[in-house]
This record gives sequence, structure tokens and C-alpha cells, in this order.
Amino acid sequence: MVRKGNSIIKGIAVEELIDLLNRAYADEWLAYYQYSIEEKVVKGIMKDAAIAELQQHATDELRHADWIAQRILQLGGTPLLNPKEWFDRCNCDYEEPSNFDVVAILEDAIKGEQCAITTYSKLAELTRDKDIVTYDLVSRILADEVEHEEDLAALHEDISEFIQSMKRR
Repeated sequence: MVRKGNSIIKGIAVEELIDLLNRAYADEWLAYYQYSIEEKVVKGIMKDAAIAELQQHATDELRHADWIAQRILQLGGTPLLNPKEWFDRCNCDYEEPSNFDVVAILEDAIKGEQCAITTYSKLAELTRDKDIVTYDLVSRILADEVEHEEDLAALHEDISEFIQSMKRR
């Protein structure tokens, strides 16, 4: 079906855009899972603060996945239907947590946010002046991912400093 909304897209094939959005969709689902599992297994000092942060970020990642799915549908595409495809199509690798220490968990989460920032920066650059709707969407998600990185880094720093001060005593 030809869609009037797709006529605003200039300089990028709709099929390519759908593919890129499906890759981001896979990332969001894997990020949601990562945060959901990490908040259950995290151990160590100040873990309650980490759990609260991870729970909030999981909620945000699930919301991002929903936004991306809606945009894929608007473009006439289909979001990835089989979770097995998430691993093949994602931009950001998912590695199961092997160290449940709060500092290690936060480091994994920060790494994930940094990959997301790279992904959405590229998508924003690609869609700027070509697809204002997708550009607006990825810009909103990018802003969330930047905030997530900052939140996680600040918590990581606080916990690390506390641990160091305890060791000095």
C-alpha cells in the first residue's frame, strides 16, 4: 500500500529505514532484557540504588521498543516477530552477566548505553533532513540514552568512590 506519510521521506529508501529501525528494535528488546535480569542478580554495596536505576531504564527501553515498532508499522514494515532474530540483527551485542557485583553490572550497562548512543547518533544523522518523523523519534530516544549513560556513570562513580574510601579506612 502506498502511504502519503512515506512521501515525506527523501534521500533514503523506506526499506533501508525499516531495516535500520528493526536493528534498533532488536537492541531495545535486548537492553530491556539486560536491565531486567541485571536488577534481579545484582549484588553488593548500594545495590538498591542500582536496582532502582536498572528498573527505570528497563521501563524506558521497553517504551523505546514500542515507539520503534509503531514507526516501522507507519512505514509499512513489520517489526521483528521472532526474538531469535534480535541476536542476529542487533547493533549492540548482548552478553549475559557473569559477574553480579554492582560495579561490574553498572559497567556492562554503561557499555550498552554507549553503544545505543552511537546507534541513535548514526540514525539521527542519516534521517536528518530526510525523514523528520523518524529523526524526531530517534532524537528523543537518543536523549534518553544520553541521560541513562549519565545516570549510570554517576552511580558507578559514587559506588566506586565509596568503596575506595572504605578501603582507605
